[in-house]
Amino acid sequence: MTQTTDGATGWRTSPRVVVPVLGVTQILAWGSSYYLPAVLAQPIASDTGWSLSWVVGGLSLGLLIAGLASPLVGRRIRQHGGRPVLAVSALLLSAGLLGLALAPNLPVFLAAWLIIGCGMGAGLYDPAFSTLGRIYGQGARHLITTLTLFGGFASTACWPLSAFLVAELGWRGACATYAAIHLFICLPLYLFALPKEAVQKRARPSVPIETNDMPAVEPPSRGIFLLLAVTIMVGSAVSTVISVHLLTILQAREISLAAAVALGALVGPSQVSARFIEMLVGRYHHPIWTKIASVSLVALGLGLLWGNVPLVYLTLIFYGAGIGLESIARGTLPLVLFGPDDYAPIMGKLARPSLIAQAAAPSIGALLIETFDAHLALGVVVTVAGVNVLIAWALFGATRRHR
Repeated sequence: MTQTTDGATGWRTSPRVVVPVLGVTQILAWGSSYYLPAVLAQPIASDTGWSLSWVVGGLSLGLLIAGLASPLVGRRIRQHGGRPVLAVSALLLSAGLLGLALAPNLPVFLAAWLIIGCGMGAGLYDPAFSTLGRIYGQGARHLITTLTLFGGFASTACWPLSAFLVAELGWRGACATYAAIHLFICLPLYLFALPKEAVQKRARPSVPIETNDMPAVEPPSRGIFLLLAVTIMVGSAVSTVISVHLLTILQAREISLAAAVALGALVGPSQVSARFIEMLVGRYHHPIWTKIASVSLVALGLGLLWGNVPLVYLTLIFYGAGIGLESIARGTLPLVLFGPDDYAPIMGKLARPSLIAQAAAPSIGALLIETFDAHLALGVVVTVAGVNVLIAWALFGATRRHR
């Protein structure tokens, strides 16, 4: 466990405090940024007359900025710890959401998303994972898995909350309420419940990693880093395309909108269930197997869906389980391969291409659907998901040579 500057090893460094704090703030951060347009986009477009594509495009702009900022965020977490970085993320998200609430025109609205993007880069999964790695070292692996269980409830908790706020206060009131939540709930939680860590003047050299349940692992090569970055980027692009266009794909199979929504709702519980199983068994295997399982389940689920298998719900359960495990692999695999000392900056570097891919993925998916049709577009996504399985196995081979 990392020693804090005041020598605290008590409640502020206890996982029973740190993980729930990060869990609650992750739900609120995801719900008021990444998942916000799902509920607010249509009311915003209807109220303002702005193009729906531009309104939704704000999220893509935010993800792009988050990707560009991620390497800097990782370096700051390694140097100063996660507490100040996450506190800044709460301030940025609050300011950006207030900007949305007050935006008199579309340019100001999009500028507010630039600020939200900076807050996303400093406050979503990757910074939270890096914070746990900074505090607990290799012991953070199972805590990262636990944290993803909280994150899996972001849309479940915040979509109804957003809908309620829009109904009662309008979309501007909803944004202002989320801004207040970040300022008066998330910020104090970060400042008073997370440990203040010692400033690290310079990074220590990487050393072989050894834990009770893992053999020694040599520092990975640049080739391993590139393979890891590519498989994370491809996985993020695939999941984003599907999350945005799933209802369109299902309706193309002559499934009614109501039935498509009900089927799509299976993805969330499938994510959480897979993460819970991983939490129980993860200590017994190397996280490369979590990664391989995740990309394989995604490819299997989407492949069966593309093949028009009658049991559509089963295909979405496979897919949901795969993306649920992907979040865990994204946090735990770099920790085991690179060690805790370099973990935060490496997570920042890995996040950049992933977030940029997420920013571009909805538009790419829409272009595929418009150019071909939903079925052929899904076939392209299935092919990409299959290639990602091969990349994951290549990563397995590369990491095995370094054990």
